[in-house]
Amino acid sequence: MQPLYHEDQTFTKITASQLSGSTYENCKFINCDFSNALFAGITFVDCQFDTCNLLLADLGNTGLQNIRFKHCKISGVNFGKANDFLFEVHFEDCILDNAVFYKKKNKKAAYTDCSMIETDLTEADLSDCKFINCNLKNAFFNRTILKNADLSSSYNFIIDPDDNNIKKAKFSLHGLPGLLAKYDIRIG
Repeated sequence: MQPLYHEDQTFTKITASQLSGSTYENCKFINCDFSNALFAGITFVDCQFDTCNLLLADLGNTGLQNIRFKHCKISGVNFGKANDFLFEVHFEDCILDNAVFYKKKNKKAAYTDCSMIETDLTEADLSDCKFINCNLKNAFFNRTILKNADLSSSYNFIIDPDDNNIKKAKFSLHGLPGLLAKYDIRIG
């Protein structure tokens, strides 16, 4: 019988059908194909996903506790369906296009060098997050909490300051057009 608990292991080039446990702690997943995977009932704790394909993976009833994604394709994934308990995810050089973070609390997370085109951040609590060099073209910011967030190096975003909580958030001068877009003014 396969163990339900895996700790300190590295999994390389596997698919979701090869996952045999319900809890993975301090594990690494390298070059794995989890596209369209169903992760229901699995909890990942302090794990790292490196160069993995999670395109359209289903995170319903999935635990993601202090997870790091590097060089991963995570397009179309709905993080809003993941368990709220200790939810924490960080991303580096990932494709998060069309991902959904609806109503997720992911405070102090780091999004570094990510493509977040048309990503849904509606009602997410992203306080103290760092968006470092991210493409936020057509990302949805609606009642999003961005208190103390750093978007100073990110680009292509449109954020309505009247509709989102941006208190003490950090922006650069090149980000001003995205904050003033609703006024249809020219900045030169």
